[in-house]
Amino acid sequence: MDPTEKVELIKRPPTEETVTEEELLELFKTNSNPKCYIGLEVSGFLHLGSLISTGYKINDFIKAGVNYTVFLADWHTLINDKLGGDWEKISKVSKYYQDAFKAFCPGVHIKTGSELYSEEKNREYWKDLVRFTKHMSLARTMRTLTIMGRSEQEEKIDLAKLLYPPMQAVDIHYLDLDIVHAGMDQRKIHMLVRENFPKMNWKVPVAVHHKLLPGLTQPTGTSTEAQMLSKMSKTNPNSTIFIHDSDEEIKSKINKAWCEEKIIENNPLLEISKQIIFNEYDEMQVERPEKFGGNVSYSDYSQLESAFAKKELHPTDLKQTVAKLLIPIVSKIRDKLALDPEISEIIKNCV
Repeated sequence: MDPTEKVELIKRPPTEETVTEEELLELFKTNSNPKCYIGLEVSGFLHLGSLISTGYKINDFIKAGVNYTVFLADWHTLINDKLGGDWEKISKVSKYYQDAFKAFCPGVHIKTGSELYSEEKNREYWKDLVRFTKHMSLARTMRTLTIMGRSEQEEKIDLAKLLYPPMQAVDIHYLDLDIVHAGMDQRKIHMLVRENFPKMNWKVPVAVHHKLLPGLTQPTGTSTEAQMLSKMSKTNPNSTIFIHDSDEEIKSKINKAWCEEKIIENNPLLEISKQIIFNEYDEMQVERPEKFGGNVSYSDYSQLESAFAKKELHPTDLKQTVAKLLIPIVSKIRDKLALDPEISEIIKNCV
């Protein structure tokens, strides 16, 4: 696979932007195995967005020869009060995340924040963290709190939370990354990295951001911030398809999903089709009675979207087809990842 083909592979859905595509191409021309990561908090049950859609993109990177690490940010999880800020619970749920990504993304490396910070070669980490914060204003730090699902308008922000953004940035340096990958909700921190790393004489990584998979309920608006709030989230079970949901639960959730006729913007069923179904299947075949137009097949996402926008495909038919094709995808990973009852209880009690 030549550098251009690698770039095209990484640009596939759900990728929304690459900062910059030219830099990524030059990187592949000079380095056949660059280092990349995605940083994840350890908290709730994994779902279509956090494991499957994200995992497909991780697999694209691996196919392109990238040395890919899933960074389980246990310290960030504690700072952000996830799992009750209980270190023992965070450690146990981390194992669940490790098993899931190893199963879905063969070849991926796993590293925790605890491992990174305790390595002898990284003993300058905390010194460099302080040095990096000298390039951050308090106002800029507050604006980046959206990366952790917080708002600068929140009344109670403890001091530890202000350490979260600079730690995330310094992690990137200490992992020696050539590429940083995340959802669009992490864009602010990557732009901060690209702005400030040259001031530290640190390597500046390429940033690749994927579109967040929307939740199943009606979105609250069209702005980027609104889309982030409407993303599929572990804290909203009615709007989220978890990898442990039964076949019947998946059918029920999809049947109740928001899917207005003709509307394609932030339509969760279309996004699931784009990000997941067409990653797994070469076509989507819709089965329907002759009086409603008979069976029809779509060989790529653009055909599906066009048909829906023109009212050639009814929301009910789209829902039935997505459920039929999605269930085998979810059940395959569900069967591989038996959920320990203790882990299940920890997560349920901390949501």
